[in-house]
Amino acid sequence: MKNIFRSLAYRDFRSANAIRLSTLILSIVLTQGPLVQAESAAEKGLAIATEADSRDNGFGDSTADLAMLIENSAGELSRREMRQMSLEVPADGDKNIMVFDRPRDLKGTAILTFTHKTTPDEQWLYLPALKRVKRISSADKSGPFMGSEFAYEDLSSQEVEKYAYRYLRDESLEGELCFVVERTPTDENSGYTKQIAWLDKKDYRLQRVDYYDRKNTLLKTMLAADYQQYLDQYWRAQELRMTNHQTGKSTTLKYQNFQFRTGLKDSNFNPGALSRIR
Repeated sequence: MKNIFRSLAYRDFRSANAIRLSTLILSIVLTQGPLVQAESAAEKGLAIATEADSRDNGFGDSTADLAMLIENSAGELSRREMRQMSLEVPADGDKNIMVFDRPRDLKGTAILTFTHKTTPDEQWLYLPALKRVKRISSADKSGPFMGSEFAYEDLSSQEVEKYAYRYLRDESLEGELCFVVERTPTDENSGYTKQIAWLDKKDYRLQRVDYYDRKNTLLKTMLAADYQQYLDQYWRAQELRMTNHQTGKSTTLKYQNFQFRTGLKDSNFNPGALSRIR
């Protein structure tokens, strides 16, 4: 009989403890919300973009030489040679200058871009034949840059704040496991309704971007290739190829001679000085 009472008492004790534990858990849930909250597609997309951006912070400035290869729908090629200078701007977007060296009829042509995080970018184009600096209107940013398949807005640094994000899926691309993220431009003057971007999961490097036009139709695809690492941290693609699916044309940018922390200053990126760049 004692064993029966002892067993009943133990069962009542366990039951009382279970009730108290359940009450405690319910109280936590009601006052603090779920113990583990699911990450939304928008939150995950933003987190991926933020991580990719943070890995490129601190480069300071850089220079590079590049060739632009423009291929028409018949496969005919034209070549242009340029120099590029970039300056990192804390708390805002980067500043960038591209200067044409060849062919002779384009020599000295230069474009200056001030990228901004939350306000419209600013761009100026210097044309030697006219001997004047022309400001590019924000409404014209979707136009082709010097006859290439790159638009003026493609030349801006891709700041996190310039898009809204949505994580779509994980997917393998050329043997690299990638995040696939949809990004929607926040600028009403953008020529794109959306972009689908592939970033490799190891280093968060941009591998591919599909661009959709204002009719939400696939317009272009950019593929990045031959990444090299500099200063043990900063990855740069040595080749960017933009293919226009609607016209059959393509443009390839081939980079070389990247240099970092060369001493460039804000004064080097002055619209009034574009005509004096050599």
